[in-house]
Amino acid sequence: MFDKILIANRGEIACRIMETAQSMGIACVAVYSDADKDARHVEKADEAIHIGGAAPADSYLLGERLIGAARASGAQAIHPGYGFLSENPAFVEAVEQAGLAFIGPSAAAIRKMGLKDAAKHEMEAADVAVVPGYHGANQDPDHLAAEATSIGYPVLIKAVAGGGGKGMRRVDAPEGFADALASAQREAQSAFGNGDVLIEKFILQPRHIEVQVFGDGTRAVHLFERDCSLQRRHQKVIEEAPAPGMTPEMRAAMGAAAVRAAEAIGYKGAGTVEFIVDGSDGLRPDRFWFMEMNTRLQVEHPVTEAITGVDLVAWQLRVAAGEPLPATQEDLTLTGHAFEARLYAEDAAAGFLPATGDLTHVRFPKGARIDSGVGAGDAISPWYDPMIAKITVHGPTREVALGRMQRALEETEIAGVTTNVNFLAALCRHAGFAAGAVDTGLIDRDRAQLVHEPAPSLLQIIAAVQSAAGLTEPSQRAGFTLWSPLERHVEIMHQDTVLDTWVEVLAPDHQRWRCKDQTVEVHQRFGRWMLENTPLPRTHRGAGQVQVFGPAGTSFLLRDPLDRQSDGPAGDGLITAPMPGLVKALFAKPGQQVQSGERLAILEAMKMEHALLAGCDGVVEDVMVDVNDQVAVGAGLIQLAATEPSA
Repeated sequence: MFDKILIANRGEIACRIMETAQSMGIACVAVYSDADKDARHVEKADEAIHIGGAAPADSYLLGERLIGAARASGAQAIHPGYGFLSENPAFVEAVEQAGLAFIGPSAAAIRKMGLKDAAKHEMEAADVAVVPGYHGANQDPDHLAAEATSIGYPVLIKAVAGGGGKGMRRVDAPEGFADALASAQREAQSAFGNGDVLIEKFILQPRHIEVQVFGDGTRAVHLFERDCSLQRRHQKVIEEAPAPGMTPEMRAAMGAAAVRAAEAIGYKGAGTVEFIVDGSDGLRPDRFWFMEMNTRLQVEHPVTEAITGVDLVAWQLRVAAGEPLPATQEDLTLTGHAFEARLYAEDAAAGFLPATGDLTHVRFPKGARIDSGVGAGDAISPWYDPMIAKITVHGPTREVALGRMQRALEETEIAGVTTNVNFLAALCRHAGFAAGAVDTGLIDRDRAQLVHEPAPSLLQIIAAVQSAAGLTEPSQRAGFTLWSPLERHVEIMHQDTVLDTWVEVLAPDHQRWRCKDQTVEVHQRFGRWMLENTPLPRTHRGAGQVQVFGPAGTSFLLRDPLDRQSDGPAGDGLITAPMPGLVKALFAKPGQQVQSGERLAILEAMKMEHALLAGCDGVVEDVMVDVNDQVAVGAGLIQLAATEPSA
């Protein structure tokens, strides 16, 4: 076994690998960029080495620098985590040429599965069914468009390299193909350095079910399946294991196909074979097709660990050190049900735009597994994936596990950045998902329902104003007038609405509130403020706002009663950057006539492309940026002058 390893990654996966390795007596070396000098994975490591600038291209993607850090520290092996160089065969070869062990598959196996088109040819040879499509080398746009027509719409354009939904576009009709192809190729080139794509038939009622495999280079086993059908923008949101509705026959067929795939390429270590499944008529052994193989540990591996009791990182370390597979297929059993939710800094209501900022308050629920690389005081930067944590729960049945997940999400407290926690909780309450009726289109179909924010409740308003006005503190709760209780008027804002509240301090532990045509009294009991027998939700006051936690948590803006300036936008027609990012393309020129909804620019942030559209008919007055400019959130990009509608 190794004495010391270097982890060539960051964030929650670096912390997760350290947890197992250090428990096995293995010292861990962290690497960090300028942006990560105070990160949690640096704090948890036995030693840490600086490797460069904040951009991944200046740090975590520099293979020679990572290998140099490993050799300088005396590490015997490198664990790549996932993302970055984890599926780069040239990096694997360089690691081994430096006399170090790579904790993962061989370069040859990665190459065979690294390009989706080549991988499909490998799988066909191994008698694993693949999705109908075009996987050829001809990348001429006209040829690809003709192939799409031949396959039949809808089709899916997919980058042949990489994953994570990048370089992937669904196209429903021929007239949308050219723009979707160009966008997918740009995104793929930026993310993976390879703009080639393939075209696949889009399954209309698809489910995304994947099988965890583990090999020693000769033989392999599977550790059952995970259902990853809940996706937005082709990225997974909530994963579960086992898959709802799975039959013994289907599990045996998928498991056997996944093992054939792994053994056909001499796979070593942890990997995932991903299948697209036609769920229109239940789960049938003849209705699943190979999509791709991820030659690394997956983000969602905790749900497999929960149902099998296997520590996959421990298995990785043991097999990389030369030990045989720790178990046979017959040794592996499945117990209960598990869910994992990906908690992101993102605005679900705004199309899942990534968010940045400082985490001013972080409190995770008890009774759930939390994989995280950040805490209170840390920043969510524009340089890396905006994941805050993975929340994993396990229960004896799917119903129990789902209930535990919903409670865990409702008890999660994050302030300082916008998160998707309410969206995740809404998914857990979704009737179709609760019944196991999942497919990859569920979120898009019901997005309005899932991202809808209800009006704040009276309890939420009282809790927010208490926090804003300091009325939870004993020194503020006391006070009286000569003949009647002291009444105080406090204004607070929710979105664009000003809420007027009046509070009478009847006693240090007794208040009367008037708001929204209601008058109620709250008392302090058991160390909590209560409205009758219901406790007020927990809150956190930050700079200029109060975050209210709990089911359907929300935020309120603090309002200065002397400030009566307009709360409207700074200037009509100004297109601004919704997040920090890189200007990838500009389609607007001064003097150009544009229509509402017309694409004006493309901004790349958090590894994804975001189209910026005209909000009205108008004329472009000014373009204030150039392609490849790095811009801050709120920066002016394009100025439009609205035109009057024709009579």
